[in-house]
Amino acid sequence: MASLVLKMSISLDGYVASPDRSGDWKLAGRSDDARDWVVETVSNAGAHLVGAATYAEWAAYWPSASGPFAEPMNEIPKVVFSNSLRSADWGETTIAAGDLADNITRLKRERSGGYLLAQMSTTVFSRGGVAHVFAAHP
Repeated sequence: MASLVLKMSISLDGYVASPDRSGDWKLAGRSDDARDWVVETVSNAGAHLVGAATYAEWAAYWPSASGPFAEPMNEIPKVVFSNSLRSADWGETTIAAGDLADNITRLKRERSGGYLLAQMSTTVFSRGGVAHVFAAHP
């Protein structure tokens, strides 16, 4: 059974997102070692678990992006949790409608090992055995 990891970037004072949803603040002061750790964490995921808003942002950006994150972001399967999204055309993407906890439990059982990487700052998983991985930024 796969484990579920919530990867969330957070500043030491609790900042997780800018009002315009840009991620520029996460890059300020990031060392090469920190970047490498994030790339490794993303690259080793069996699937990315995201909500519809994150999926829309990523699908608009990553297919034409370059750099160390582009390959894993484009090649790793994605699961989008949404009851309203009707199509997802970016790479290997599946839409999971219905109960979030039931879907996560199913996905964990379907995978024999490794981890599923959830990257949603506004979703709280209260069930399903989440292992939290926080990337703290100064």
